[in-house]
Amino acid sequence: MRTFDLSPLYRTAIGFDRLAQMFDNAQRADQPSYPPYNIELVAEDKYRITMAVAGFARSEIDIETENETLKITGRKQKEDKQVNFLHRGIAARDFEQRFQLANHIKVVGANLENGLLNIELVREIPEALKPRKIEIGSQDDNVQRLERAA
Repeated sequence: MRTFDLSPLYRTAIGFDRLAQMFDNAQRADQPSYPPYNIELVAEDKYRITMAVAGFARSEIDIETENETLKITGRKQKEDKQVNFLHRGIAARDFEQRFQLANHIKVVGANLENGLLNIELVREIPEALKPRKIEIGSQDDNVQRLERAA
């Protein structure tokens, strides 16, 4: 049994409809397996996606982010000369790979070296959303402050 009914989540959780929609989409869509990739946790708030893109030049790969989605597209340029392969093991076909990014995840850089595309990601939580300590005072403190002000 590989299907889940998420309708109770839609009815009882306010604001979690995006999460439920992501589960629905993950259930329905088959994730492409080309090109192969790794996702690493480099440090506490740093991540790296490494994709094997052998045969692609920098100019043939586009990386863009929109609405918390990272999209990596590879479009192989057509070669002018005809090549007669005896064996073709390097696919070098066009691809499009999408990754859903969590809140506050930003792409900070990408490089292509030795056929591997490395995309660096970092979680940048705004100061207003970070946890902060609240001091617990007593009612006597408030009375003393009012007496000083008067």
